[in-house]
Amino acid sequence: MSSLLTALNAGETSLLTNQKAIEIVGNNIANVNTPGYSRQTAVLTEIPSVTFGNFFVGQGVTVSNISRDYSAFITKQLQDKTVEFGDETGRSSPMTELQRTFGVSEDNLSAKITSFFDSWQQLSANPSGQVERDTVLQQGQLLGTAFSDTSKSMDDISTNINTEIVAGVDDINAKLSQIAKLNDRISQVEVSGQTENSARDQRDLLVQDLSEKLGVQTYNDGQGMLCLQLPGGLPLVQGNTAMTIKAVTTGTDVNLQLQVSGSTVNISNANLGGEFKGMFDVRDNIISGLRTKLDNLAVDLTKAVNDVHTQGYYTDPTTDQPATGQLFFNDLSGPPAVANASRHVDVAITDTRMVATAGQSTAAAGDNQNALLIAQLGNSHQVSGTTDTFDGYYSQMVSDVGIEANRNNLALTGAKDATTQLQNLRDGYSGVSLEEEMVNLMQYQRGFQSSAKFLSTVDEMMTSLLAVKQP
Repeated sequence: MSSLLTALNAGETSLLTNQKAIEIVGNNIANVNTPGYSRQTAVLTEIPSVTFGNFFVGQGVTVSNISRDYSAFITKQLQDKTVEFGDETGRSSPMTELQRTFGVSEDNLSAKITSFFDSWQQLSANPSGQVERDTVLQQGQLLGTAFSDTSKSMDDISTNINTEIVAGVDDINAKLSQIAKLNDRISQVEVSGQTENSARDQRDLLVQDLSEKLGVQTYNDGQGMLCLQLPGGLPLVQGNTAMTIKAVTTGTDVNLQLQVSGSTVNISNANLGGEFKGMFDVRDNIISGLRTKLDNLAVDLTKAVNDVHTQGYYTDPTTDQPATGQLFFNDLSGPPAVANASRHVDVAITDTRMVATAGQSTAAAGDNQNALLIAQLGNSHQVSGTTDTFDGYYSQMVSDVGIEANRNNLALTGAKDATTQLQNLRDGYSGVSLEEEMVNLMQYQRGFQSSAKFLSTVDEMMTSLLAVKQP
């Protein structure tokens, strides 16, 4: 009789185990399209045998745990490549806008510089011509507008970057908080020896997102909790505690601060990775460098023109007499130096008679000596500290932007392809295969049916045995 009870117990455990295995398969199928989901598998363990007579009789089977298909190596590779992809993504939009601002076109700053000096060349051919004088003043004003528009375009790009940073901070803080909560949940569940697979999948997905945004680094604390930190070592998540990142406006820019245990720490670019690093680098290095060069060009050009123009002679509108020393552009060279000089390039002359074309005070009306000297600046003057002409100096800026934009496009494409390949590798290892799950479903279904048939057979045997004992 006891042997039949043992058989019933074995059949019952088999029935329940196959049922649980079918539920796990069903969960896998339900999550086949869930991002970050790792395939789960029932870990079957034989129940220890018991002594029955001179034999050890098995007690059946049980689901001792539910494992997930997970590769720490693939996950680490994917996380590292995601950081690189995020960095290039953060640069992509600003560099596209910069390329548009410094693009080669018929209406860019280089064309305005050329048109300005061409107008002086035309004036030298007819120094007393009213139309030519009007054209010189007009081209000077258009040149100032071109400088200002270029500077404003860079300011707009910086503003857009700042807006992206501010908008992204709240999302980052929310994800840091979620990871801390998942850490706490995983720790509480796994203290019993079980594995909290769903929470681990969710946490891995959040870490991948934060790797793309901030370039976070991770390590385990030995208690099932995942700790996060910035590339520079500043902590973001410690156990079940999440730090807070704050966007702080400094002047016209936005910077980041980390609130850790009641204290505030400034986050420098060296402490960042991913998309935020890319955006900060474009704003603080590339755009800042271009703005400095643009201001230098504005100062150098206006000073070179003013130096020659003040040596020439013009007709004073108030006295109708020859005069000298008149600036053509507002003085930007200082001291003190004018901040954002490219925003302040403006013609200082309001009357065409003040255009100094003559080289001598007693010269005839056809004296074009000074006009020729200014016209020649476009081809002969070298920007301070370089061997470039005005056009060559600006062309170098355009070239730098183009080279960086092309590098970014190539790097972004490469990082995207590598990330996609690693994601496919991860999905191939950890993802759900419907074909494989259907095979498992049939296997556990047959096991369930066989267990049910086994229980039915044992029940019939017990019924027969009980019938024999009846009087």
